[in-house]
Amino acid sequence: MNTQKLAFFALAMLVILAATPVFAQEKQPFNPETMWEMKRPGNPVVSPDGIWTAFTVSDYDIEGNSSSSYIYMVNAETGELRQLTHTGQDSGPAWSPSGDKLAFVSRRHDGPGQIYILDFSKGGEARKVTDLPVGVYGVQWFPDGEKLAFAANILPEYNGDWDQHRELQKEMDESKVTAKVTENNMYRYWDRWLTDGHVSRLFTVDLESKEVVDLMPGNGNFFGLMGGVSYDISPDGGTIAVSKNSTRPPYERLNHAIYLVPTDGTGRLTNITEDNPANDSDPVYSPDGRYILYGAQSIYHFYADKVVMIKYDTQTGDRTRLTDHIDLSTEQWFWSEDGESIYFMAADRAMKSIFRMPAAAGADHEEIFRGGTNNGAALAGDFLVFNHHNLSAPPEVYRTDMAGNALKLTGFNDEHVENTHWGEIENVTYKGANDADIQMFINYPPDYDPNKKYPMVVMIHGGPHSIFGDSFHFRWNSQLFAAEDYIVILPNFHGSTSFGQEFVKSIHGNHSELPFRDIMKATDYMIDRGLVDEDRIAATGGSYGGYMVSWIAGHTDRFAALINHAGVYDLHLQFASDYSANRKYQYGGSPWENFDQLNSINPSQFAHNFSSPMLVIHGELDYRVPVAHGFMVYNIYKNMGLDARLVYYPDENHWILNPQNSLHWYDEFYGWLERYLK
Repeated sequence: MNTQKLAFFALAMLVILAATPVFAQEKQPFNPETMWEMKRPGNPVVSPDGIWTAFTVSDYDIEGNSSSSYIYMVNAETGELRQLTHTGQDSGPAWSPSGDKLAFVSRRHDGPGQIYILDFSKGGEARKVTDLPVGVYGVQWFPDGEKLAFAANILPEYNGDWDQHRELQKEMDESKVTAKVTENNMYRYWDRWLTDGHVSRLFTVDLESKEVVDLMPGNGNFFGLMGGVSYDISPDGGTIAVSKNSTRPPYERLNHAIYLVPTDGTGRLTNITEDNPANDSDPVYSPDGRYILYGAQSIYHFYADKVVMIKYDTQTGDRTRLTDHIDLSTEQWFWSEDGESIYFMAADRAMKSIFRMPAAAGADHEEIFRGGTNNGAALAGDFLVFNHHNLSAPPEVYRTDMAGNALKLTGFNDEHVENTHWGEIENVTYKGANDADIQMFINYPPDYDPNKKYPMVVMIHGGPHSIFGDSFHFRWNSQLFAAEDYIVILPNFHGSTSFGQEFVKSIHGNHSELPFRDIMKATDYMIDRGLVDEDRIAATGGSYGGYMVSWIAGHTDRFAALINHAGVYDLHLQFASDYSANRKYQYGGSPWENFDQLNSINPSQFAHNFSSPMLVIHGELDYRVPVAHGFMVYNIYKNMGLDARLVYYPDENHWILNPQNSLHWYDEFYGWLERYLK
């Protein structure tokens, strides 16, 4: 056995031994408390020599209803694991070009997040680099290792004087006026108001002098409304390519474009994607700096439009569309060290795989690793390091060689996984609407008995342009429902992503017809197989899934129970959503045009058919699907004398994010199912 094989065998044995509990325990069904006890490793960040991989690990304190974040690193060759930070308030690791330092963002000083640096050559505690009145994020090193770039959200009145900014913020915080005033089309987002006017900019900080320079003076726009920033520094350090919104108030449409930002602080921004009315994102320089790789969509009002990789020549301005011929929406791309190949990830048939292709137009791509959901892949010598999870396993850091031979590097949740009695997963395809092939996962109960028929829970994903994929979901976890002795199905109906551009566009202008038929045929499929009791079936869903639950309520009585979380009930009310500009394209109509088309797919128009009991769940801070949807459908149910229950969370948004509220949510979910299915 050669040295490489011996090393691989030793690492494999190390991981196997680490995953084996010292004392064998009887396997228990999965439960929400166990899920919240699981640690959540983030995406890997590989050192320049490819040996060490840094990543964050988040964990939750159920009793304290809080979370913590730490930074670890793992050796991709030996599997050695080290915890680097211990404050529980650290994130965003970034390696220096020499690999002897690690920058990160921390709130350990009880203020907004600032940059700290660990110097491995000197040891000791991390050194604080910035001291600003605003939180920083998206830290990157310049190639010379002497400066850092970072992003921050600031008040537009900022003039370069941080003391002035501190006073402006203090005045705003202490103001007794609570009014929100706007003339914009977009004035709140997800769970926050945008009327305070904060804008996003990139900055640099010199490590010796600690001087902070605004690279985008005068920029009055934003990067990503969900947080974060996507940018890359050229190999010579002279230019930054960044993705940011290019449209102006009143924001009748949004368009993320790629801008070139000089790093000398002059602020002369150049939009290199001005001709594309749709989004351009995630710029990455080639190793020699000649090219910028970025993603482009074509339909500005379609958030799930296919993303095509574009290679932009910084010398000539020419563009090469690399993946037009591939029916995949690409993401998370990066170059090989020699710039000859490109690695990327893409959702494909309800999984997210890692691919590689030559950096030439029309080149064939190859799948390196398939199975589950994979994110954050990065080169680590001869390996790729990435975050992996699936329906029966929470996230961990893995590595794979280029032949797809994968190995788990971390085992934060091994004890929980080993001691949990998981339900088996079956991946099936059935005939849906228009005789189309529809993919679906079936999650069987842990002690499944093929000789009996089970009650069934239909899980309907949100979006609608999304999937219930082979992933470990911390909000809608099918294993948690299967553990209660239900068969759970997750159909990826028409409009779902990862099955090609035409499939995802097939419901444009009509969100109800094809998905409803697919879901009914999925139910028929399970009954025809003799797996379920047709009198004990529930339909459940959140967001668009809740829309479909309300649609089901008005179009069939075959379900014994319905669960509607944060669901769209009245399409007219969705014009009170946080961003309503594209709704008329999605629905094929609006309150002022094509009115009949809008109402033909509006669940609120079919309340006269309601009969199935419905559990309604909604959060006050949900600006994507305003809480009035939940109150309206619940009140209509009660006024019709029908069985309904309302669960309202005054401090949650579109999702239930606090541990104790989540546990309560699962209890309500279980109770409703038990009332009508058992």
